[in-house]
Amino acid sequence: MGKALTDSLGRATFHAIAPQSGVRPTTRELRWVKHIGRHGPQSSQYLYALTQDTHRCKDTALRSLQRLRAGGYLMLPRQQLATERAAFNPYIYDLTRQAKMHLADLGLAEPTVRPTGHWWHGYTVSCVTSSIEMAAARDGVRYIPAHEILAIRQAELAIPLGRSKLIPDQLFALDYGGSYRAFALEVDRGTEPKVSSAARKSWATMIDQYGQVLEQQLYKQHYGLKANLLVLCVMSSARRAEAFCEMLQGRADSVAASVLVRPFASSCNSHGLFDPQELFWKGEWRRPGLDAVSLQLKSVDLS
Repeated sequence: MGKALTDSLGRATFHAIAPQSGVRPTTRELRWVKHIGRHGPQSSQYLYALTQDTHRCKDTALRSLQRLRAGGYLMLPRQQLATERAAFNPYIYDLTRQAKMHLADLGLAEPTVRPTGHWWHGYTVSCVTSSIEMAAARDGVRYIPAHEILAIRQAELAIPLGRSKLIPDQLFALDYGGSYRAFALEVDRGTEPKVSSAARKSWATMIDQYGQVLEQQLYKQHYGLKANLLVLCVMSSARRAEAFCEMLQGRADSVAASVLVRPFASSCNSHGLFDPQELFWKGEWRRPGLDAVSLQLKSVDLS
């Protein structure tokens, strides 16, 4: 006998769902699919927030996500089962091959640069960029994804640095209505060492590499950017954020002013979810030795 597609009450489970034929994503559901394609895996909480301006009923949104899953457009990455009380957390959705083909058929597919490496690290990166895009859009600020930046010079994400290279966790820009800021994002989930003699990434190596890139403005040559580059460092705790800022002390002014640091919210659940409207957009980012700033305020001088 095959695995049951529902539980004893006839409901879908994490492991299986009864297939549903004839499903075609609606306009709202296509927004979800495109958003996942751009940023990476997204929780139902974020997807609901994405379209809350036109659809306020959360239960309807959750049923629609289940429908897309039953129709073969969405899947549930199994890594999310590793969290505490996984069954009580919002589901995290990713695209199936069918969803990617559907976007291509509609001419809506993007050559996106999605997070790579350890799944939970990549998922956290996707949460940060997703929350920034959603919050910025509510203030009329346009989010420019990495693939649009890389297309300027057909560049790779990695910036060559002699025998090594710097690979940001993610790259994006914001259009505040004709004035622009570009951002490299780095996310620390508490696993990166401060200093390491091995080939793995460490805080010291990252600071040295970004120091070189910022001081010599190598990003303008490599990416073809006219806007200055800011580095957003999201740390797993306030303690690690403080320690990272201490390591930045004494760097050149051009580096100290361009590296913005903040920890995750203390209220994050086991998925690392944060408020998609407030934390990274309206919240303050620290600059070692300088005033804290908000990404929301385009008037603040971050040059």
